Amino acid sequence: MDLFKKCKQYSEWLNGMKESGLYPYFHELTTGQDTQVVMSGHDTIMIGSNNYLGLTSHPEVIKAGVEALEKYGSGCSGSRFLNGTLDIHVKLEEELAEFLHKEAVVTFSTGFQSNLGIISAVAGRNDYIICDKENHASIYDGCRLSYAKMLRYNHSDMEDLERQLKTVPDTAGILIVTDGVFSMSGEICKLPEIVKLAKKYGAKVMVDDAHGLGVLGKHGRGTAEHFGLEDEVDIYMGTFSKSLASLGGYMAAKKEVVDYVRHNSRPFIFSASITPASVACARKALEILKNEPQRVQALRDISDYMRAGLKAKGVKIIEIDSTPIIPIYTYDDEKSFKACKLLLERGVYVNPVVTPATPPGQSLLRTSYTATHTKEQMDKAIDAIVEVLNILGIK
Repeated sequence: MDLFKKCKQYSEWLNGMKESGLYPYFHELTTGQDTQVVMSGHDTIMIGSNNYLGLTSHPEVIKAGVEALEKYGSGCSGSRFLNGTLDIHVKLEEELAEFLHKEAVVTFSTGFQSNLGIISAVAGRNDYIICDKENHASIYDGCRLSYAKMLRYNHSDMEDLERQLKTVPDTAGILIVTDGVFSMSGEICKLPEIVKLAKKYGAKVMVDDAHGLGVLGKHGRGTAEHFGLEDEVDIYMGTFSKSLASLGGYMAAKKEVVDYVRHNSRPFIFSASITPASVACARKALEILKNEPQRVQALRDISDYMRAGLKAKGVKIIEIDSTPIIPIYTYDDEKSFKACKLLLERGVYVNPVVTPATPPGQSLLRTSYTATHTKEQMDKAIDAIVEVLNILGIK
């Protein structure tokens, strides 16, 4: 068997998609990430970005990145563990810990790497990880990288979670891991019920708040603040690539847990540290979030405006409040690809989500919103979406 046979077969499928004009990936932007971009030569309303607070184009964020580049250079040339720790890395961790009301924070080079590094370090051979079936791919890979036994529970099914907890031996450590905001549906996890079950069975709780930070809670601290459970979550994981307009990720927890991860996480120890410009941009974005909590409300307001507008036009969406992710079901992979093509031609970008990322028959368009979107942009996007869905016969 030729090792590369699967590559050839996949390449043939890709070429067919490109020839049909339905290939939806790797569109080139010739402008920065904002609510309005130029993509593949089209002036485009961007409703497929995770730039939730609209800070990627904020002049103070950009200035902070430039100044850090000039002071510290382009990179750190080593891991945090050895020569790659700058004073601004430490300051970012301290500021984020204070904001999240946790004892300590450790940062990672990417959000994906954060889940790999946290889970593989804290969960060992005699431990159990219990995981929502719709958790992010990085959580699953973190579970695989650990030596712990992974159990999955049906999405947001608390009875199934308890069934799984009952199977764990009394001698084992237990980590329940959940997305705070599920990235495809925009649903919020059932954190109060999860915390209650964790206490009952002696488990620790980890929340991936990549899509919760800057989105949920009065101050944008995320899912735990939204539910008033900030003291009940043992580990927060999050990213800088969404609300904080940069690149990297973090873990927030008790100091003893953070110290353990710093000295035992292979993805942390053996990776170069976050670049100076990325650190500075994340710090400035965090400062703006602290000083301008009205951005969190603006994000909710524009998301609610879009949600109401789509419903008024008869578009079927999941009824979820408080998050800027609105999925629109196409039910069919090909229709998702066609919808993306037709929308881009009309100046609107959305993300196709198809099998195996969704179960068969549940393909969708993932739309997401930014605090700096205007109602005029939303009205244009709604009209384009309704027109395209009608063309494709999607109800």
